[in-house]
Amino acid sequence: MAKATNNGKTILFLHPDLGIGGAERLVVDAAVGLQNRGNRVVIFTSHCDPKHCFDEARDGTLEVRVRGNTPIPPSILGRFSILCAILRQLHLILQVYATSELRSLGPDAYFVDQLSAGLPLLRLLAPTSRIFFYCHFPDLLLVRGRARWWKRVYRLPFDALEQWSMAFADTIAVNSNFTRGVVASTWPSLAKRKELKTVYPCVATGKTNVNEQPGSTLDGGEGDGKPLWNGKRFLLSINRFERKKDVSLAIRAFAGLAPPQRRGVRLVLAGGYDPRVAENVAYHRELVALAASLGLSHRTAGTIVTALEAPDDVEVLFLLSVPGALKELLLKNAALLVYTPRNEHFGIVPLEAMLRGVPVLAADSGGPVETVRDGVTGWLRSPERPELWTEVMDLALNRLSEGELAHMSEAGVRRVREGFGETHMAERLDGIFDEMLATEGEGASSMLGMVLLTASALVGVFVAVFVALWYGWGNGNERVIWAEE
Repeated sequence: MAKATNNGKTILFLHPDLGIGGAERLVVDAAVGLQNRGNRVVIFTSHCDPKHCFDEARDGTLEVRVRGNTPIPPSILGRFSILCAILRQLHLILQVYATSELRSLGPDAYFVDQLSAGLPLLRLLAPTSRIFFYCHFPDLLLVRGRARWWKRVYRLPFDALEQWSMAFADTIAVNSNFTRGVVASTWPSLAKRKELKTVYPCVATGKTNVNEQPGSTLDGGEGDGKPLWNGKRFLLSINRFERKKDVSLAIRAFAGLAPPQRRGVRLVLAGGYDPRVAENVAYHRELVALAASLGLSHRTAGTIVTALEAPDDVEVLFLLSVPGALKELLLKNAALLVYTPRNEHFGIVPLEAMLRGVPVLAADSGGPVETVRDGVTGWLRSPERPELWTEVMDLALNRLSEGELAHMSEAGVRRVREGFGETHMAERLDGIFDEMLATEGEGASSMLGMVLLTASALVGVFVAVFVALWYGWGNGNERVIWAEE
């Protein structure tokens, strides 16, 4: 635990949905790190399911308050997800303010991420507090299906609102130098007005994590049980079931191994899966169909019990919404982590794998270029060439000596401990908050600003309803960033 500061601050986090994902992992780690340094931290969120969140959000480590979950749903008949997300954030802020929670807590600063639309309102209601906004990635670049003109028209007010509202933050941070460059090129005027600070996500590097089950087996904590799948070797992919994660690349590369090369080996595809999210459901089905079309035997498991009981002849195992204990077990025992997203904003899973001595195969773009050292802690390969990924799989499984693998394992552990530990992020964040509090704030928003905010929201509502009713569009493609895994 990091040494606490003498001048502890009260910091309130505002997060849309405290589920399981890269953005949520960062929020939890940031909150725990700041709390460990002597600050009071309270997380306000519109939704947090105890069955679908990180341990620290449900076991009392962090104070989590769920507000603003009604009456606005996450979407309307699978449509208007961005509009609903904005309205839910505004509702969250107004509800917390109306119930006097803000005044009773007396926050010195706010940590807001993913959605910037509520920043002008927050500035108006809390003019003396400082606002820190963490931009995982510009939302306008994440929205697919922009080819048709009416979809572009639908997004215009939301895209304008994203840039305009972000300027109300005292400090803007991003998760990697890659993201910083993207933000600066997307919003050059914003980058000129606001310094973009890179704050890397972290992984817990301590020898013991109280939220993770010890031992190398899931046997009730005894640590002497039967090895995972009788010691069967496996390649591991951990990502949410979203098409942008390109998990299909792992399946195609694995299928490229000759039968003798993959004999006794399994590909495990684990990650966040929410049955409420249509894309999660649809993409899982697509991946299952792909595995079948390539002649790979497969099975899907939704619980620890069914995961551990997977027959030995299953070549591709899908694990849905993996709990922390099983994720830890997978990371400890994998032969190789296969990280498929291209242009990933940062990517926390490669660090988690390297910390446990597992080499990483990742796309040669985005955040992994800043974390994975090609040929030292893993490999960086083009996602456009699955055959190169197949070669690395064969290398890690069949051709590298135990000594070479041990050397790569040690390099990975050292890389994470020296540059991406939890104390690094906590100290950097705490320093940024101290800097903000030592400078004069920008004050309350102008009346013109609030008029523009209201006008933007009304235009968004009008355009969304018009487009959906007139063209019958609204298949859930518009979305707010839910960060990286």
